[in-house]
Amino acid sequence: MKIAVLQLNSVLDYKANLEVIRGQLKEAKDKGAVAFFMPEVFYSMSDGLTPTPHLVVEGNEHYKEIQKLSTDFQMAQIGGSAATLLNGKVVNRAYNFDKNGRDLGHYDKINLFACDLPDKKISEAKNYTPGSEYKMVELDSVKIGLGICFDMRFSEMGLHYRMNGAQILTYPAAFTVPTGKAHWHTLLRARAIENQCFVVAAAQWGTHNEKMQTYGHSVVIDPWGDIIMDLGEGVKVGIVDLDFPKIDLIRKSVLMNRS
Repeated sequence: MKIAVLQLNSVLDYKANLEVIRGQLKEAKDKGAVAFFMPEVFYSMSDGLTPTPHLVVEGNEHYKEIQKLSTDFQMAQIGGSAATLLNGKVVNRAYNFDKNGRDLGHYDKINLFACDLPDKKISEAKNYTPGSEYKMVELDSVKIGLGICFDMRFSEMGLHYRMNGAQILTYPAAFTVPTGKAHWHTLLRARAIENQCFVVAAAQWGTHNEKMQTYGHSVVIDPWGDIIMDLGEGVKVGIVDLDFPKIDLIRKSVLMNRS
């Protein structure tokens, strides 16, 4: 399966973000990708103090704009998240559509980010209500376990997906620079190695506003833990062809005594 991974520098203006995304999707389509993975809060990046005013509600104009990315380019869309209004509360929701725009189901971020570093204090709970259910989607018989950013720190989540047949774990992210330098690659490689799955993590990069700066380094990691793509810094798109037989080879080579 040839996939595209989009690395973005999203801003508050969703129209500006869509313009960049559409340019990247044209490039991805021309290179033969059949699915694309986008970062956390790709649609509209707030300053972290208040939610974006461009909230998605199922069926509203923002929902349709996201859905159209799949139908216009005839590629499946996996994992990228957008702030979504649900019963009067805001959740961080990962959206998934097949190439025809069929909604494959969504995942609401369970583990909300909080850090108290000397130069940065952030708590997502100020803006978001946590989700409560894990979610897997299936694309062309490939099972994909959904997480968002901070979820990668919770190994039990990846194990749940692995035990239910996942071949890909995905963690779209807007990882801060200090924690990114310290933990990004280590955590994602650990999730790949312990579950013997591909890990796809599309990331935000750069300075988004006065409050938000993110690490970048969108990665694809194979089930052995090798990083087979790292986009480093900058706004760009990467293309990777996932070799699914490699999963069975590695799982047979390193027996984990689990199905």
